[in-house]
Amino acid sequence: MSTTRTGAVSRTTKETDIHISLTLEGNGVGDIATGIPFFDHMLTSLTRYGFFDLGLHARGDLDVDYHHTVEDVGICLGEAFDHALGAKEGIRRFGHVVMPMDEALVSVALDFCSRPYLIYHVTFPGPRIGTSFPSELVQEFFQGFIRRSGLTLHINLHYGTNSHHIAEAIFKGVGRALGQACALDPRIHGVFSTKGEL
Repeated sequence: MSTTRTGAVSRTTKETDIHISLTLEGNGVGDIATGIPFFDHMLTSLTRYGFFDLGLHARGDLDVDYHHTVEDVGICLGEAFDHALGAKEGIRRFGHVVMPMDEALVSVALDFCSRPYLIYHVTFPGPRIGTSFPSELVQEFFQGFIRRSGLTLHINLHYGTNSHHIAEAIFKGVGRALGQACALDPRIHGVFSTKGEL
């Protein structure tokens, strides 16, 4: 089994143009440019705490809304993970993290089971994070991500009052849990399932 797992995705529509290269055995280095600085910051956190290497360049109709770009990046990143994991042989499959960020506490649990499902119990204090990023787009990103990665993902906010801290705890937590789930375990032969398949 190769010890370097990669995924590359390019997707062009009338709304977005996205190119992604992902290496699972990385150092947490991101070359990320979506045209949305706060989103870049969140994706950098996900990359860093998952110890992935990620090249991600996106151009979208930001003059219309951030929605298309954020959702399509989620879709493409999910597809890149799906490509990089292949048949998912040897991976630990599950990840779980309780992530603090100052006053905010978020728990993340996930399973690469080929059954995309998102449970998202998060309420932000306001409609925007900072001056311009709609808080509802955090959920839209992860909805796109699970659809193409085949991930079951649970995100629960326990408490928090600062929108930036809540979002950052989410992205760091998901990154860390992804790193756990994607890791290879020499004790696992084939896929980690009692059924013998995912």
